[in-house]
Amino acid sequence: GKVHKVPANESEAVRSPLMGLFEKRRCRNFLIYVSEYRQDQPKTHDGKDPTRMTMRDMYKEYDLDVDTQTFIGHAMALYLDDKYLDRPAIETFQRIRLYTDSIARFASQSPDAKSPYIYPLYGLGELPQSFARLSVIFSGTFMLRKPVDEIVYEGGKAVGVRSEGETARCKFVVGDPSYFSDKVRKTGQGIRAICLLSHPIPNTDNMPS
Repeated sequence: GKVHKVPANESEAVRSPLMGLFEKRRCRNFLIYVSEYRQDQPKTHDGKDPTRMTMRDMYKEYDLDVDTQTFIGHAMALYLDDKYLDRPAIETFQRIRLYTDSIARFASQSPDAKSPYIYPLYGLGELPQSFARLSVIFSGTFMLRKPVDEIVYEGGKAVGVRSEGETARCKFVVGDPSYFSDKVRKTGQGIRAICLLSHPIPNTDNMPS
């Protein structure tokens, strides 16, 4: 198969080789509707209610074919499966707008930035350093080289972490699922990859990412 650039807005939809002439128009109209829709502005609703319509019904409203639904749902909204089709369309709208808004935001910072994804300038080690700096600003505390002995629960809610006889209390705990083995279960598996290349991929309009 071939790798193609995913249309991120109505103008790219018109130029995309992924769709035929009429499908391009339908996809363009759909993306325009998503970008202009405002929940608190009824004049943008065009007689539709994405908070009540499922995404499956919204696709039917614009008569989008299965292939177009696939790249919208999985390449733009980044869903791992098709369960979203029976969820309120507004949830997918929010994901699509996050994708397109990210492209617009980064493109405004650099003319070469045509991707919704960012990568730290000096590598992934910059991410924990950023969290550390923000933590200092908001009076947070970092505890290094402290093993997690136990997640403390009260009334079924996580309220702290116990380590070497000490307990750090909190409003909520963020952690890898392995720390909550009795609270989670594996229901599926998604595989994604990041490839670092020295050149653009053919058929992607020379996109850098």
